[in-house]
Amino acid sequence: MITAGIDIGSITAKAAILQDGKILGTRVIFTGYNSSQAGKTVIDELTKQIDLSVEQIDAVVATGYGRNSVDFATKAITEITCHGAGAHFLNPEIRFIIDIGGQDSKVIRIDENGRVVDFAMNDKCAAGTGRFLEVMARALEVDLDGFGDICMQGKAPAKISSICTVFAESEVISLISKGETRENIIAGIHESVASRVSALAKRVGVVEPVMMTGGVAKNIGAVRALESKLETTIQVSEYAQVNGAIGAAILAGR
Repeated sequence: MITAGIDIGSITAKAAILQDGKILGTRVIFTGYNSSQAGKTVIDELTKQIDLSVEQIDAVVATGYGRNSVDFATKAITEITCHGAGAHFLNPEIRFIIDIGGQDSKVIRIDENGRVVDFAMNDKCAAGTGRFLEVMARALEVDLDGFGDICMQGKAPAKISSICTVFAESEVISLISKGETRENIIAGIHESVASRVSALAKRVGVVEPVMMTGGVAKNIGAVRALESKLETTIQVSEYAQVNGAIGAAILAGR
């Protein structure tokens, strides 16, 4: 059986195609202003990438904030459920997931079957999300892809006290004017994100092993800051960014 999962996020659209429990391929593109078109484009690009026709796919599950815009999907399922299924597929031992996306952050506790036991979500404010890091990187004139590596060079993380993105950006500009090093400011920014997300995690109750998913999982600075706050090791799969799409494809097979 061939199944597909499509995860339409605020910044990126992800797709994964599985056949009998094996990943055939994954794809990530920018969502843009038209989430419906992004869903069509990402699956078209992925099928071409793995030399498969869309007609060969038996079932499609859509997830993410734009899941209801994928009109060709067999079913739409929340990203919380899909991230649980995806993490369980990648490592059945995982019991806790931290997912930091473009516009929100989520913490999810799952059972031995990958089913959601409890979760908490920050979707009211950009603080603690990929968007927060993006705004800070722009203020510091640093490429976002290198943000995490620079963070690791910080010796004394600067204090970023505001949890509001707008005010935090003002704090960063003030720190620059005072001569604080870029490395320490970036380390402080990651500390701020980690504080916000770890508070969510502790509210739900962290159970090891822990996995981090979402685009921010590729940021080593964010991962290390969270490990320090939670006093645990965090696993990051090579499929971290497409975990929700993989989970959607798993659920499509059921």
